[in-house]
Amino acid sequence: MSKRALIVHGGWEGHDPCQTSALFAGLLREEGFAVDVFDSLDAFRKLKGGEHSLVVPMWTMGTIDNELVGIISSAVRAGAGLAGFHGGMGDAFRNSTDWQFMTGAQFVAHPGDIIPYTVEIANAAHPITRGLGNFRMESEQYYMHFDPAVRVLATTTFSGEHAPETADVVMPVAYTKPWGGGRVYYCSLGHRMEDLEVPGCRAMILRGMLWAARALPE
Repeated sequence: MSKRALIVHGGWEGHDPCQTSALFAGLLREEGFAVDVFDSLDAFRKLKGGEHSLVVPMWTMGTIDNELVGIISSAVRAGAGLAGFHGGMGDAFRNSTDWQFMTGAQFVAHPGDIIPYTVEIANAAHPITRGLGNFRMESEQYYMHFDPAVRVLATTTFSGEHAPETADVVMPVAYTKPWGGGRVYYCSLGHRMEDLEVPGCRAMILRGMLWAARALPE
């Protein structure tokens, strides 16, 4: 399969879908990908052609038809990669449990809103996280419902300061998940454009996309 990515952006404007899609489209092109960028969910139908090795959803708090989820699922099961970050994938379609089953998690809260916290590398041997150390963020710390079958690469620990019930909870930040013959990757970071300037954050997201598309050396 050639290196061709499909980015579909839209939904809630608070996550800067146009800017983030432009950023990662540019980074993927630098990595040798042909990149198709669309602002309509109907663009997922293009996956029927089997030309895309990577699917990147950047669509927060929308609704999606089961038919479209089925098209994406079939493409990934056939070998395409699915990779995304923050609400663009982890809070994309609250109405679709099929989407959540495939992607591995669903956002539920970010206690304290914009706060400082640490991202800890849980698997330093994986190509996505190799060479990265723990790093600090000042952003939303995502509390999520997640699939226990995911393979965790990075975590964050909640202090309980903003929600006592979360004290000492260790939450996945980045993980992989198999889906048929394809690869799924998710990272909960990336609420604001400035978050994507944090080297560890940008590296984990971009490497995750490359890994999902089998374009990252093992």
